[in-house]
Amino acid sequence: MTTAASGVRATARVLARGDGRGGTVLPVLEGEGPLTVRRTRGTGAEARVMLVGAMSGPLGGDHFTVSAHVADGARLRVGSATATLALPGQEKTGARYDVQLTVDDDAELSWLPEQLISAGGSDLHVTTTVDLAAGARLLLREEQVLGRAGEEPGRLTSRLTVRIDGRCVLDQELACGPGAPGGWDGPAGLAGHRAVGQLVVVRPGFATEPPAARTFEEGAAVLPLAGPAALVTAVAPDALRLRRLLDGALASLD
Repeated sequence: MTTAASGVRATARVLARGDGRGGTVLPVLEGEGPLTVRRTRGTGAEARVMLVGAMSGPLGGDHFTVSAHVADGARLRVGSATATLALPGQEKTGARYDVQLTVDDDAELSWLPEQLISAGGSDLHVTTTVDLAAGARLLLREEQVLGRAGEEPGRLTSRLTVRIDGRCVLDQELACGPGAPGGWDGPAGLAGHRAVGQLVVVRPGFATEPPAARTFEEGAAVLPLAGPAALVTAVAPDALRLRRLLDGALASLD
């Protein structure tokens, strides 16, 4: 971790490998400063890791980077102990949070952090980049809450890119809050909702039996992607309703 006049720079790295006996080992499990990484009790072949926020943030000027590589034969589930809270800082520049995920053939990653809360006055740019081999499996969840209770949101820009076997199947960006392009909160955007989220589900079986495009419930939709993948998007008045929509849509895919 480094601390400069422009904010904190911190990284966390996870590498999971199959152990050759049907289990998963973690030869790399590193975190620094506000990005603490802990192994928790796994189940079966799956290893589990928890991101634990050791400090508040990200604050204005901070730049956090988290990378996870799931190699052949490994099964990894990553969660977070609490929500991530983007806060204003003394620096006028915005904060950055970059997530880089790689999943090899015959490997599986469940990326399931808690919500990201954009507090009033904050300015955060999040990028999530996922590179999957042709035979990889993925469950990725993103949930964003605009403002704490009774609070206007900060500025939040979030970009998600997913590539399967080198082919881009999803590349989308969402900008919300003060200074975002007009219409973000209108009928074609969040329509007044303050919680927005999505699931990306990649399964080799979707190549021959893709899920049908449909509305799951009011505020949630399921869309097949141009690959063995599906996208669930949802908007809701609060984080609790958002989680219920996403969980329900995921169960419907099963």
